[in-house]
Amino acid sequence: MASIVARSVRANLKLIGLHFQQSAFPKLVLHHRNVTTAKPILSKKEYEVTFVLPNGNKVKGKGKEGDTLLDVVVNNNLDFDGYGACEGTLTCSTCHVILKKADYDRLSDQPSEEENDMLDLAYGLSDTSRLGCQIELSEELDGLEVTVPASVHDARS
Repeated sequence: MASIVARSVRANLKLIGLHFQQSAFPKLVLHHRNVTTAKPILSKKEYEVTFVLPNGNKVKGKGKEGDTLLDVVVNNNLDFDGYGACEGTLTCSTCHVILKKADYDRLSDQPSEEENDMLDLAYGLSDTSRLGCQIELSEELDGLEVTVPASVHDARS
C-alpha cells in the first residue's frame, strides 16, 4: 500500500514539474510542545489577607505567593457583589481596593498605565487605590488589610 501511495505522490509531483530522487521523501517527524500560561508555584506557604467591607465587617482569605487579591476572593469563595467581573483582564475596575498608606508603600510595583486608566473609572478612588487583580501576594504582604469600596463601577458598561 505504501509503495502505491509513494508512486502516486511521485506521479503527481511529476505532473506539476517537480523532480526528485527517491531519498528526497521527508521523514514524518512529530514535534510536541507544552505551553502553559500558569505561573509556577513558588511557595506552598499561605498568606492572609483581610478585606474590610463597607459595613465594617472583616472577611479573611488566604492565598499562595503569586496569587492576586482577585485570586484570593475567588479561591476562598468570598462573595463581594460584582467583584472581579472581568476576571483579571484589566477591562473593568470592579476589583478596586483601597490600601492603608503604609501598605501601599510596601507594594513592590507601581500601577501600570492600563491599571491607572481603569482606576480613573473606579468608584471612591483614593491616593492608595489599586486593582486587586494587579496586587500579587508575597511574604512582605502577609496580613495585608484592604478596604472594599461601598460600590463598584464596571468600566465595561
